[in-house]
Amino acid sequence: MSARPAPLESIDVGDIKVTYLPDGDATVEAGTVFPASNEALWGAHRELFDADGKLLLTLGGFLVETGDQKIVVDLGFGDMTVPFPPVGGVFRGGQLLSSLRKAGVEPADVDVVFYTHLHLDHVGWTAQNGELTFPNARYVVGEGEFEFWQGVTDEGLAVVGPHPEAVQAPLVNRIESVGDGALIASGVNVLASPGHTPGHCSAVISSGADRAIILGDVVHCPLQLADGDLRIIFDVDPETAARTRDKIAAELEGDSEVLAADGHFSGSAFGRIVRGTGRQWVGL
Repeated sequence: MSARPAPLESIDVGDIKVTYLPDGDATVEAGTVFPASNEALWGAHRELFDADGKLLLTLGGFLVETGDQKIVVDLGFGDMTVPFPPVGGVFRGGQLLSSLRKAGVEPADVDVVFYTHLHLDHVGWTAQNGELTFPNARYVVGEGEFEFWQGVTDEGLAVVGPHPEAVQAPLVNRIESVGDGALIASGVNVLASPGHTPGHCSAVISSGADRAIILGDVVHCPLQLADGDLRIIFDVDPETAARTRDKIAAELEGDSEVLAADGHFSGSAFGRIVRGTGRQWVGL
């Protein structure tokens, strides 16, 4: 069966509700985005590909509802469809606000927007016509992330980052930087997970004995959990990204009750990491 984008679905982490908010999807050439891969690897995992033979990545964000606080983690790609020739693919967005409303939340209801990082497929709904989409929210990102992208001059890197006018400018006087362990809201803490970008962070959701981690872009494809050399070309610091991925995957593997959430996986955004033949992702 061909891969399908992850749908809108929710899990409960104790008293906290986490909902995946689909925005769209991206289809890419697997061997291009993962240069160390080979056809034999992909041939054994056709369930990750669409009907046209392209690797399918879901695009979206997460709604975290804790007490009376509503936090949106990452803002998808935005209302556009863009060919991306360097990876032989197409990125498509447009659904995130309708997904949010299906979850019973309006943009004005959102208390916090937390960016795991500022790549273009995570910031797409930051602003519309120059105005912030979530007018009443705090905008939060990991330490050094916003400053890093403000200083990027390399065109090849800048093209995958936050647009200077559409994203960076509206955030200049609103964005807040937070460090490892910072409390965003009750039961929601920052976990520094650098490498993919310098200020990349994940979000740890805790309530009672229950726990989940919203990974951000620590992992893009389930096969990266078993193969540490399967690195995506978009990592700013591949060595650090690989160490981060291994550390977090080992932690999740060590406690199979801890849920993980990954906004790029097809099928389901939620799952667990278990030990099989290497680490394996088991979607809910």
